[in-house]
Amino acid sequence: MKIVVTGAHGKVGRITTRTLLDAGHEVVATDLTRPGFDRKEAGEAHYVQADLTDAGEAFAVVRGADAVVHTAAIPEPTGNPPQVVFRTNLMATFNVLEAAVRFGVPRFVNISSETVPGFFFPERDFLPDYAPVDELHPVRPQDPYALSKHFGEQLMDAAVRRSDIRCITIRPCWVQYEGNYEHNLGPQIRDASVLSPNLWSYIDAYDLADAIRLAAESDLPGHEVFYIASPDNVGGHDFAAVLKRYYGDAIELRDLERPDSSGITSRKAMDLLGWTPTRSWRDYLDENGKALPAS
Repeated sequence: MKIVVTGAHGKVGRITTRTLLDAGHEVVATDLTRPGFDRKEAGEAHYVQADLTDAGEAFAVVRGADAVVHTAAIPEPTGNPPQVVFRTNLMATFNVLEAAVRFGVPRFVNISSETVPGFFFPERDFLPDYAPVDELHPVRPQDPYALSKHFGEQLMDAAVRRSDIRCITIRPCWVQYEGNYEHNLGPQIRDASVLSPNLWSYIDAYDLADAIRLAAESDLPGHEVFYIASPDNVGGHDFAAVLKRYYGDAIELRDLERPDSSGITSRKAMDLLGWTPTRSWRDYLDENGKALPAS
């Protein structure tokens, strides 16, 4: 297929682009970064610079695509003014999806966020109702990032009501790759009391890219939402024990697939997408959260 990948120079977009190319797809990559004008490397994606908050630029990029993978976004709410986060994320999603609908693109993969339920960046703190968190958990966002992602998912619902497009929303957990595992996850591996709203969850960027590829190739009808998280938790802790120790009875514990379960479950993606994660923090870090020697 000819697949447009937005946000192609970001952490997720870059690895997704490579994964799609390796799978034999033609990729048109787009981002805000200026293009280079030297000879292209063999097997490199065609790159087009575009500001997707401009409808004309979004339509120009999407035209002729068989699928769109929309990873472009401001990735959290604390580094930009709130209105910039909300406007950028929502309008880019609206414009790219509108272009896909109008051009009859059959597949759209929307990269949303684990933060959609709202307990990640709230101004008035609250906890998940239960764990592991799944796609049926109530959604109560407060911050501009989670709100923009929640509304983006609703745009997918509207698109399948008004057209023949098929949409899949991916909610990735905290994304890790070779360059940030030790910095981000090392403290939690050494000490389970270093808490995060996602309940010791994470996802390897390459496993995430595999899930995105499967979504782009999928013929699932309508709009489906999938959490993508590693099946194990950061540090390999006994999940029931650490949940009880640090949260008491404030979060209902539901059935676990394994003792060291993630706080977010991806069972739906495994069952419906056929996604099988193959990587763990243990491939990069030792039991003390320090980087393993390069092989």
